[in-house]
Amino acid sequence: MSINRNLIIGFSIIVILAMSRLIPHPPNFTPILGMAFFAGAVFDKKVYAYLITIFAMLLSDLFLGFHPGMFVIYFSICLCVLIGTYMSSRLSVITGIIGISSGVLLFYLITNLAVWYGSGMYTKNISGLIECYIMGLPFLQNTFFSSILYGMAALGLYQLADKYLNFRPKNI
Repeated sequence: MSINRNLIIGFSIIVILAMSRLIPHPPNFTPILGMAFFAGAVFDKKVYAYLITIFAMLLSDLFLGFHPGMFVIYFSICLCVLIGTYMSSRLSVITGIIGISSGVLLFYLITNLAVWYGSGMYTKNISGLIECYIMGLPFLQNTFFSSILYGMAALGLYQLADKYLNFRPKNI
């Protein structure tokens, strides 16, 4: 019985975070990377962390629309889940911030590389790549702050549920 409750609470937090993408927000101020780190950090059965995160993304993308860059974005999100998985055994406020920040940086590097390579907006040389990364900096700020905010809020909410509902995150 406890395992089902744990799964439902973790799943619910992730779906709520993913659906918050549908609320008007500044560019790149979304919960997705914080949500991915959270999933990797709290689900003991790591396959759930990936499946639930991808499911939640697909669900919100049904409303927002599908696009050609989804594979790169989903891959980068899965790396954030992996970082959460790696940090799960030593989770604290500091490791949470470090882990989420690492995921944001990886996401920025990978997705901007994909834009540089595939969009035709930049020359295919080192100066075009640098220009692409520079042009992405304004979005990085919003991604960083939103990921920390949503990711740490999810972890805090989960810890409150652990304290007051008496469930154990490692049972999931």
